[in-house]
Amino acid sequence: MQTTLKKRIEIVIEAPVIDRLRRVLDDKGVSGYTIVPAVAGRGKHGRWNREGEISDTGRMMVLFAIVDPSELDDMLAAVYAVLSRQIGIVSVSDVQVVRDEHFRRTRRADT
Repeated sequence: MQTTLKKRIEIVIEAPVIDRLRRVLDDKGVSGYTIVPAVAGRGKHGRWNREGEISDTGRMMVLFAIVDPSELDDMLAAVYAVLSRQIGIVSVSDVQVVRDEHFRRTRRADT
């Protein structure tokens, strides 16, 4: 079976910022992404969990997207513009995808 090299971007960010990040990805033509709540973790400032949070502040979300390697630098620059003053982590890894056509850049997505 044919596979194609892509880049997987994973972003952990506070919930109040997720809509701004989604708009950036939509504007950049990312063909799709998935957002899931982060339940708990540990980082630079110790352990945390979402239990007992009464607002979005302090709640963390994880966004996954897969992009073409040629689009990565442009994408990361746009993402960094949102995250530079926020709590957040960005990681990038190589992945092989089976259906390349599902991960091609789109024109401005419907919002």
